[in-house]
Amino acid sequence: MMADLKSHGELVLSYHRVRRALGLLGFCLPFFLIFGGMLAETAPQPSLSDYYHTIQRDIFVGVLFAIGIFLFSYQGYPKTREELFSDDWITTIAGVAAFGVALFPNENPAQLVSSPWHVMFGLYPTAVLHYVSAFVFLLSLAYICLVKFTRGANPVRRRIYIICGWTVILMTIATFVASWFKVMGPALPQRLVIDYNLVLWVESIAVWAFSFSWMVKGKAERMLRLQRLAVKK
Repeated sequence: MMADLKSHGELVLSYHRVRRALGLLGFCLPFFLIFGGMLAETAPQPSLSDYYHTIQRDIFVGVLFAIGIFLFSYQGYPKTREELFSDDWITTIAGVAAFGVALFPNENPAQLVSSPWHVMFGLYPTAVLHYVSAFVFLLSLAYICLVKFTRGANPVRRRIYIICGWTVILMTIATFVASWFKVMGPALPQRLVIDYNLVLWVESIAVWAFSFSWMVKGKAERMLRLQRLAVKK
């Protein structure tokens, strides 16, 4: 019995280490892209998605796939009567959307064919799929923060999750407004968005907010699991 508890406890702790590692990976993604690009003598791009069209493509796609695989495989807790969506359902949607962000490139100024999806769907439809995937991904993350993470959380952590969730929502709105100006806006606002990399920074803030909430949630669950294991012993 003690051996079974120890084995189960080790599996649980390994799971939470993976969870924290992926939260940290998401948190570091903007830094990997921006500073990695600068080391490779690539100027900061207008958005995180634009790194797909640079030598940082492997990092951009690889990190999103790692996050997507974890979200897709995460089952979470059973659905309660008060909840509209189960943990498994919403994280599966977020995981699939992460794959979409990674696989479907956004538009590129040179209008180059850089993906099989460009050949299959065309440049513009592929960019639309990218933005739809990004929108679903970010809103799913916000829903996880505001609804899933707040369930049963103590007041301090609940406040953190709410702040992070609303930050993701606000930054998502700001991302799509700034993206519209970047692509189709009047000359002056378009120049400001591009010159100051506004899309890049608001996207980064959204990613940082969710990653921080994910790491806080992982730490909270780890402490709770350790307490339960101690009681069982």
